[in-house]
Amino acid sequence: MARQGLFLLYTGDGKGKTTASLGVTLRAIGRGLSVTYLQFIKNPDRTYGEKLALAKLGVEMKQMGIGFTWTKTPEEHREALKKAWALTKEKLQDDTIDVLVLDELNNALAIDRFPIDDVLPLEEVVEAIRNRPKTMHLVVTGRSAKQPLIDLADLVSTIEPTKHYYDEGIPAVKGLEF
Repeated sequence: MARQGLFLLYTGDGKGKTTASLGVTLRAIGRGLSVTYLQFIKNPDRTYGEKLALAKLGVEMKQMGIGFTWTKTPEEHREALKKAWALTKEKLQDDTIDVLVLDELNNALAIDRFPIDDVLPLEEVVEAIRNRPKTMHLVVTGRSAKQPLIDLADLVSTIEPTKHYYDEGIPAVKGLEF
């Protein structure tokens, strides 16, 4: 019996969505599965711990964003999202990928500071996910998951904050947040 690919969705306002996807990635690598990891918001010009670790493990990781929406112009963000979605569509049809992680896709789909529907159309995202190879596991992360993705997912975990050291004035910690 062929393996059925599952769609795991991690959302919510709490810390740990990317971390959860990295845990899935680590397990998959340990079991000999091929993993491709795409990040929609993080900028490739910055160094993140997960990028360093996944490179050591031989995992393809692409950071396709240009940072927070207020750090660049809307057109720069729109162009980055357009390129990210083009690559993602290719990866969603690649039957050699066992696990595809779309980190921060929810964040990208939730952008409302400028229009994105023409460069990252929700309906097209849903259709591409629905039509991915039947054995491909898919992991999507990010705040503000859209209802059509929630409906399509096999697992939805909503991570909500109870307490965070940010609230005590402790900034992002190297090795924990980045």
